[in-house]
Amino acid sequence: MHPSGPGNEPSVARPPGGDDGAPGWGTPAGQGSVGILDRLRDPAAHRAGSGGSGDGDERPDRSDVVPIGERPPVERPVSPRRFTPPAPPTDALRGWIVTLALTLVGAVVRFWGLGAHTDAGTPIFDEKYYALNAAEMLRLGGIEENPAFGVVVHPPLGKDLIAIGEWLFGYNSFGWRFASAVAGTICILLIVRVARRLTGSTLLGGVAGVLLICDGVSHVNARVALLDVFQELFVLAAFACLIADRAQVRQRLAAARDRQDDIPGVGTKFGIKLGARWYRFGAGLMLGLATSVKWSGIYWIAFFGVLSVVWDIMARREAGVRRPVVGVLRRDLLPSLWSYLVIGIGTYIGSWWAWFASESAWARHNFVADTQTWKSPTLHSLANLWHNTLWQWTWKMLEFHSTLVTPSNPSERHPWESKPWTWPMGTRPVLYFLRDDVPGCGGGAQNCVQRIFLIGTPMLWWISLFVAGWALWRAIGRMDWRYMAVLVGYSAGYLPWFVNLNRQMYFFYATPFAPFLVLGIVLVLGDILGSKRFGVERRLLSIGVVAVYVGLVVANFIWLWPILNGDPITRAHLQMETWLPSWG
Repeated sequence: MHPSGPGNEPSVARPPGGDDGAPGWGTPAGQGSVGILDRLRDPAAHRAGSGGSGDGDERPDRSDVVPIGERPPVERPVSPRRFTPPAPPTDALRGWIVTLALTLVGAVVRFWGLGAHTDAGTPIFDEKYYALNAAEMLRLGGIEENPAFGVVVHPPLGKDLIAIGEWLFGYNSFGWRFASAVAGTICILLIVRVARRLTGSTLLGGVAGVLLICDGVSHVNARVALLDVFQELFVLAAFACLIADRAQVRQRLAAARDRQDDIPGVGTKFGIKLGARWYRFGAGLMLGLATSVKWSGIYWIAFFGVLSVVWDIMARREAGVRRPVVGVLRRDLLPSLWSYLVIGIGTYIGSWWAWFASESAWARHNFVADTQTWKSPTLHSLANLWHNTLWQWTWKMLEFHSTLVTPSNPSERHPWESKPWTWPMGTRPVLYFLRDDVPGCGGGAQNCVQRIFLIGTPMLWWISLFVAGWALWRAIGRMDWRYMAVLVGYSAGYLPWFVNLNRQMYFFYATPFAPFLVLGIVLVLGDILGSKRFGVERRLLSIGVVAVYVGLVVANFIWLWPILNGDPITRAHLQMETWLPSWG
């Protein structure tokens, strides 16, 4: 019970527009209900009668309100909002200053003492194959004339690039390592630009450059005459083209939507033709070059090709195309196959140009399916399908790789062999160079040691599983295409090695996907930094966390410098550098 009297009336909630004398709950009995029914029966007439004044219904004008008994217009459901990446950075000049400055720093780091260490004047580790192959190709005009200890088992492009350095500087340690150092330096330039595009931040692009400079795997393989750093370069370049193509496709679809009368195909259920896509062509070319270094480049052709098609489907769907899958099949599939398969494989075949032009190159006129013994009947049958020397030699090279297995007797195994489950954290490195009882570690000591290990910087590689888990959540849970792209690039270089676990494998096979680890870490750091809209305390804390992490990576790299570059150190120092028993 409420007391009655002035000022003690029970309060009554009134909707907007429900004052006395206006249509609403506060109108006299019957009058308000009639007004509501009138509005529902003929909303347009009610709006006209109100004259738009404030005395009538003040609700927004809803054109989708229809009289009772009529069906409202059907609208296409709005899909859940996906993650929207940051806008491209606008500080172009500063972006290039940061890029070139870090590239210069990286060049100094990669070239410092490049030719200092040899095996009594000869190449170290597997340089003994590739430096010699390159010298022979330089002498003979781009061909290999002998089986090089029976292991001419890779395409010629990587050895051609090594030969350029030997042509410029002679057959010496600096000459046969020069091309690798150049490739490693260009990778730093590329990753700054790629990270900057992915994150919309010049700061994070610079962080990516610093992290790649300080990655032990990328550093060491940029200082030896092996093939993996060249594949790293071409795969990263292909990835840069791939994400540029993604942006270009969306720009063209948006332009077509805004200019519907000028572009044929707009408004059809399949969408427009996208025209020449030169970035996609560039991706196919770069992947063909990666395959021309090592056959494992074909994995990226497959993974990036599928990713490109999926992106095309999503782009057409987001642009309002009614049948995006069929639209991609009709408009984009054949051009994609042309760019990735035809251009890629054509580039690979073109890398054998000198071999085709020669009469004396190894296996040039040797039909190895007929003249050599084969361990694999299946590959021998495939080689016999075509009486072509390159075709048959290709399958013979594949037989070498497929039958290069780990010996069952542990005493016969390579001491630095590793399996792919050890690679994400780099728990089993590779020893490239060692020398004992040398001077140079201070105090007049003559019993110093020198080592060059292929080791992934722990502050980068030891968090790889966390980064992978976070990337999966972001890619699937938040539909963040950037993480998905990085995961695809990483997986293309990693997962195929699980197909034949009996094969001999080594940690340097991880070199081409090292940049994708760096890009994944940079994306996580970007999430830690967060938005500029965050409060000052949050931003300062985030910047502090990122700065401390980058500082730890740099400090870790500096600490490992002696065993990444072969500097003389004491045995006690070497023991301190050896963080895990599996490193020894």
